[in-house]
Amino acid sequence: MNGGSDMTLAFELEALKELASPESVFEDARGWTEYIGVVSEKPTYVVTNFTRKNRIRQDFFSGPRGKAESLQGVKDQFDTERYVFVGSSDDDEELADKVGWEYLDVEEAADAAGWIVAADADTGDDDAEQVRDDWP
Repeated sequence: MNGGSDMTLAFELEALKELASPESVFEDARGWTEYIGVVSEKPTYVVTNFTRKNRIRQDFFSGPRGKAESLQGVKDQFDTERYVFVGSSDDDEELADKVGWEYLDVEEAADAAGWIVAADADTGDDDAEQVRDDWP
């Protein structure tokens, strides 16, 4: 991308889960965003557990608020030229429009940035079986 863009980037948790390597996505995006984080309707501990497990260091998170309030709070707190919300549903797109953020579908974002989309976002149990198959 452009190396140092004056942009705040927010991922909806479920969209982030669709990517094969969320940690690598955040590392890459840090090279061209000013601030980056995760928002979700889920309880704070769900987001925290996911980001900790994936070694993601975020500049902001939704906390106990909903996505709309979180995105507005981020916009109020971080002054950048652009605010981009990466999501995966029509509801996410409507939300971005409602709060004045640019919307980018996670698959489009992945394609543009060279990120890998997971073959199946809901393969938590299958992944564990695959790891066991690799054990000696």
